[in-house]
Amino acid sequence: MPAAIAYAALACLPIAMHIAIAFGAPLGRFTVGGRFEGRLPPLWRSLAVVQACILGAMAWVILNEGSPANWLTVVTVITALSLIANAASPSKPERLLWTPVLFLMTVAALVVTVIR
Repeated sequence: MPAAIAYAALACLPIAMHIAIAFGAPLGRFTVGGRFEGRLPPLWRSLAVVQACILGAMAWVILNEGSPANWLTVVTVITALSLIANAASPSKPERLLWTPVLFLMTVAALVVTVIR
């Protein structure tokens, strides 16, 4: 399904960013509300790995045609809440980068959830 592939492809963007953050990339202004300008502290870098894993699992649920409807709904809701959180971020770079990506991910998740 094209919408599921679009969701997974778009999810690769924040997954890649979280992996880069975990390895110490100075991308703090693009996450956690821009709380950290450069490299995130070690605890936050560890949490970036967790976030990358969660995003990967969410993409798997969307891609898996056998996923239960309630799992699809949970992924769609989490994606929509992430859209709202990023749109309200105090960090302008975070808002500008992730709001459009999460908007498209939310639309794709809704399409998958409604069609299946």
